[in-house]
Amino acid sequence: MLAWMTETPGSERRLPCRRLRPQWLTLVALAAIAAAPQVSVASVSERLPNIVFVIADDLGYGDLGCFGSTKIPTPHLDALAERGLRLTAHYAGNAVCAPSRCVLMTGLHPGHAEIRSNREIQPEGQWPLASQTLTLAERLQAVGYTCGAFGKWGLGGPNTVGQPLAQGFDRFYGYNCQRVAHNFYPISLWSDDDVVPLRNRSFSPYAVLPSTADRNDPATYEQYRDVDYSADLIAEQAVAFVHENAERPFFLFHPSTIPHLALQAPQEEVDRHDFADDAPYPGGRGYLPSHRPRATYAAMVSRLDGHVGQLVAALDEHDLLESTLIVFTSDNGPLYDRLGGTDSEFFNSHGGLRGRKGSLYEGGVRVPTIVAGPGIASGESEHRSGFEDWTPTLLSLIGQPSQNLDDGHGRPLDGEDFSRVLRGEPQPPRGPLYREFPGYGGQQAVWEGQWKAYRGELLKAGRGASPQPPAWELYDVTSDRGESRNVASDYPEVVQRVDAFARRQHTPSSLFPIPVLDADVGGRNSAGE
Repeated sequence: MLAWMTETPGSERRLPCRRLRPQWLTLVALAAIAAAPQVSVASVSERLPNIVFVIADDLGYGDLGCFGSTKIPTPHLDALAERGLRLTAHYAGNAVCAPSRCVLMTGLHPGHAEIRSNREIQPEGQWPLASQTLTLAERLQAVGYTCGAFGKWGLGGPNTVGQPLAQGFDRFYGYNCQRVAHNFYPISLWSDDDVVPLRNRSFSPYAVLPSTADRNDPATYEQYRDVDYSADLIAEQAVAFVHENAERPFFLFHPSTIPHLALQAPQEEVDRHDFADDAPYPGGRGYLPSHRPRATYAAMVSRLDGHVGQLVAALDEHDLLESTLIVFTSDNGPLYDRLGGTDSEFFNSHGGLRGRKGSLYEGGVRVPTIVAGPGIASGESEHRSGFEDWTPTLLSLIGQPSQNLDDGHGRPLDGEDFSRVLRGEPQPPRGPLYREFPGYGGQQAVWEGQWKAYRGELLKAGRGASPQPPAWELYDVTSDRGESRNVASDYPEVVQRVDAFARRQHTPSSLFPIPVLDADVGGRNSAGE
């Protein structure tokens, strides 16, 4: 066992991993894979590195010790950062859950991606990825990887073409639906395409404490906790996947539900944290009441840190640490203060950045990211990168072609290979990075060199007879990470260039429209541009 690895809660418990089943790929996906030169499975299976990709849920830029947190211990992630590379300018795929994961899985930025916001499909699940879409898992599966997903999926509910087993994964355990994942003590979870009952009561994750209840009595809050803590069960299945597949190359995707609301954690974990003025949260601003909301949030982050520790310990047990690429990141920024009892100001979860979850300001999409593994440099990199870059980068790191890739529909990928950065080699700066988001009023953002351009309230702008998008704000994010000084009027040529780039990146979506941008595309197309 590594010297820096300590036993974590639940590490002694191992659930059996179900027998892996063969996974089909669509004919279109197979054709897309075959179109590019591939290294044969037989020739590389002996030396392919494993890939473990962990995504926290709503974890802020400043929530980890290795990214500046002084209030929440994260020893396992700090140790991973110590032996790996911290990416300090890495950007999630979008400002909320599903569209961010879509960018990661497809390699397309939000102006081209299928899923651009959260959109639920009743009775369970979110809008599904199309069957022809070529995911990162399918690409890895095609060259010999066994692929497992453990946690919150959100890209297609049960019995849809978007469910994990239809998108390149051989094994799935967790939540298909983001809404169901708001309760960490659900009555069931999905195991592949089977429902697994848990030892929990059915209760809503949006309750408000009755006015007659004693909000200062810890016993009042016991009704919002039960036996089976889902995040622990999911982590156990992820660890079991490592043990089950130690002799073959695997891709382990762990989109954790932590620390997304509701604030819920096992009591023994909560009791490890103590903060002054930790006043009870009775409900009323979303999600469940919490007796000690600050301690509970810290407990959730610590629990996630422990889950990463369990995964690293399992890899070490099989002597796989030196042959496994490990990536840790977050799907977007932290929640706004007091929503569901959270207190991002107290924890400095935003790391001094402007904006929170749902915003394309830095605090909503700039996320803490750690990479470790064979050939990965140590230290820190300010190279700008985004979720769409992982597909070409991971393919490059495992010796696969990473250029001229398409998404399965014939559209070129937007991601750029930054594997040289990860290896500590010189690499030119990334080209412009693009984000758009129809939620929270409608927003766009472009990063180009030192510049960050942003504009919001796009949905309001699209309601007039002659819609005009709002003006761009412009920030020098190399010297003004907090985006406090709008210098757009000083650099009109930069604004003009950024605007032209943004116009080229947006393609209309009937599912996730931004009318003012869609009208602009129509006008340019009719003019032959």
